[in-house]
Amino acid sequence: MKRHLRTLGCLSVALTLGAGTAAAADTAPHWAQTGTAYTDTLGGGQGLASRADGTLLYRGLASIPLDLRIKGWNHVGDPDIARGHVFDAYQGPDTATSKMFAVTTPAGKRYEYVHRLNPGEKLNNSFAAVSPDGQWLVSGEWGEQRRLQVFPAPLLNPATPPAGGDLTETWQITLDKPVRDIQGCDFVTDTRLLCASNDATGTLFPEIRPLLQVDLPHKVDGRPITGTVKSLFALPQRSVCSGTFETEGVDYDVNSGTLRAEMIPPGVCAVATAVYSYRQG
Repeated sequence: MKRHLRTLGCLSVALTLGAGTAAAADTAPHWAQTGTAYTDTLGGGQGLASRADGTLLYRGLASIPLDLRIKGWNHVGDPDIARGHVFDAYQGPDTATSKMFAVTTPAGKRYEYVHRLNPGEKLNNSFAAVSPDGQWLVSGEWGEQRRLQVFPAPLLNPATPPAGGDLTETWQITLDKPVRDIQGCDFVTDTRLLCASNDATGTLFPEIRPLLQVDLPHKVDGRPITGTVKSLFALPQRSVCSGTFETEGVDYDVNSGTLRAEMIPPGVCAVATAVYSYRQG
């Protein structure tokens, strides 16, 4: 299905991020919602990533190449782009014992890196987020978690095979509080990630389907690290249709400073995914 992106305009409603005391709110970053656009859900409803030229790459169920479907990779997550390389997160059926990251070079050559599940690891492969130095690949599982997984970034980290192969988890980002149903994360700086959560329970954070911020004490470097989590704000859930929304991918364009997050509306409106844009000020 051909992707379609239609800009609806620019909003000037400022959103104050952060929760807790008034003093904490005063020092929290502030973002302003700058626009809403739409992409077709089949072609782009799983995630997005910004290219160096400012254009956007979308991923949806229709994006999965036929040869990967034949191999059993039936779900693609929120992608990332680093050094011109596209990183895609794939998962298989409920009986899967591995997950896969596909890396496509700027020349269009695709390599597959398969990670065999560790004991207790969930099969979900919700997203791929590459550290700003291009050396580490962060991913996450479904459900309630207190960690993000970290792998050497395929192709870009010399510790990985040069033409696909096995990918072993190197270490983890331990989270100081649990999170639930993370659909995508992206690095904003060397020491900060923003993550989109589909948690609608309100039990872990006051906001429903929140955008979470994970702050690290130092840049990722191959050693275990603990991240501090806080909820910034609830992602918009606006539609003429009623029912259950679903949070999807998130992207931060370091060149323009634009943050984007996806939300699939309920019912028949689910054919088009909303893409909300923000700028920090």
